[in-house]
Amino acid sequence: MAPEPVAPEASTRGSVRARDVLSAYVALTKPRIIELLLVTTVPAMFLAAGGIPPLLLVLNTLIGGCLAAASANVFNCVLDRDIDEQMRRTRRRPLPRHVVSPAAATAFGFVLGLASALWLGYLVNVLSALLALTANVFYVFVYTMILKRRTWQNIVWGGIAGCFPPLIGWTAVTNSIALAPFLLFAIVFFWTPPHTWALALRYREDYAGAGVPMLPVVREAPVVARQILAYSVVTVLVSLTLWPVAPTGWLYPLVAAVAGAALIWESIGLLRRANAGLRDAALKPMRLFHWSNSYLALIFVAAAIDPLLR
Repeated sequence: MAPEPVAPEASTRGSVRARDVLSAYVALTKPRIIELLLVTTVPAMFLAAGGIPPLLLVLNTLIGGCLAAASANVFNCVLDRDIDEQMRRTRRRPLPRHVVSPAAATAFGFVLGLASALWLGYLVNVLSALLALTANVFYVFVYTMILKRRTWQNIVWGGIAGCFPPLIGWTAVTNSIALAPFLLFAIVFFWTPPHTWALALRYREDYAGAGVPMLPVVREAPVVARQILAYSVVTVLVSLTLWPVAPTGWLYPLVAAVAGAALIWESIGLLRRANAGLRDAALKPMRLFHWSNSYLALIFVAAAIDPLLR
């Protein structure tokens, strides 16, 4: 007897369900955050190589680094699912919507982490693999489990995990550590607080409702804006120290100076609006948030292009 045909509606529902689940697993990795990995890893490789590094090495480093960052982000989604469910900005993530179970997500995170360590260890080098593993552990245990819910300095020290990609990119090429990649590390370190606090100013009520003590939750807007300005100034100063250390040519310091001046100008504008009594969305903090993304991309791209011009 011939099997009964499957109803088209059932087949369609099954394919939609499969796509939804696949999309949910991708969303757990937070692809937008992984973009930072691309922006800061590849330029460090160009700078370390003094030109164009082997393209296969670049590809292998990016794949391994993406797997490591994805693993950390998945664990973060699992551990913070209660917070994500309360915040408007995050309540559509897969775990609050119960599209993926916490157990399945945890297993997914472990698989990604193991794949990253093996990939980098075998196809790049052991030092890069260890750095990626250290960043993963720091993000999950130090930031997510210890700092995030306890102190307003959560993103200051927890943000260290996001500073590792330049180190990984450099060691992938040289299999060693030097001062230049630590300066790239420091740029991301000082850039992270103003970038994140600008976002937290916009979603202050969300963080407050979820009990996350971000700086804009525990301090008034003028205090936050002054901190943002201070960190922005330090970020620009640190970025300029790369010029004699790397050393770079004329392009990098020019871009770092111009982009840095724009970052400081936006920070001053935010402080002025805060001192004028504006709060939350009226502060227009997303202007600074989006520009800070552009700033980081510009100076790292300039660091990558500069060796090609010499």
